[in-house]
Amino acid sequence: MRRIFLVGYMGVGKTVKGRRLATQFGMDFVDLDEYISIQTGKSISQIFAEQGENGFRMVERQMLHHLCRERQDVVVSCGGGTPCFFDNMDYMNSCGETIYLQADVSYILQSLDSDDKERPLLHGLTGRELEDFVCRQLKERDAFYRKAKKTIDAVTFLSSESS
Repeated sequence: MRRIFLVGYMGVGKTVKGRRLATQFGMDFVDLDEYISIQTGKSISQIFAEQGENGFRMVERQMLHHLCRERQDVVVSCGGGTPCFFDNMDYMNSCGETIYLQADVSYILQSLDSDDKERPLLHGLTGRELEDFVCRQLKERDAFYRKAKKTIDAVTFLSSESS
């Protein structure tokens, strides 16, 4: 039985790299946000709109625990905030391997700029506002991300040149 959790800020490539890692190890892949949407029948944006961030974080925690009870031999791409609420990071560490995909602000901003995903926390932010928000959140979240068992550079981890 093996579980690998990829954590890190939004836009670092957890989903793309998670799929690739799962394929390499012959494991299943689950994007936690997609799992939440399937299980609840609602988009992440809908949950945020109806329940706010706190409500979403409670649903996220429940779904993380549900996923770990139901699945093994799986690579899980976690939302950027997942490790930062409740005991989620400690729980993931107790259920499997955790890998922090670390990237600098410029890489994250470039990824978010080319990303077409709807991200509720970034709604309406552009330019300097977005950069300030990302910098502030990275500082707030860093201690949680660093609880991961491994820290790996997101840019080079499973890059297409090395796979």
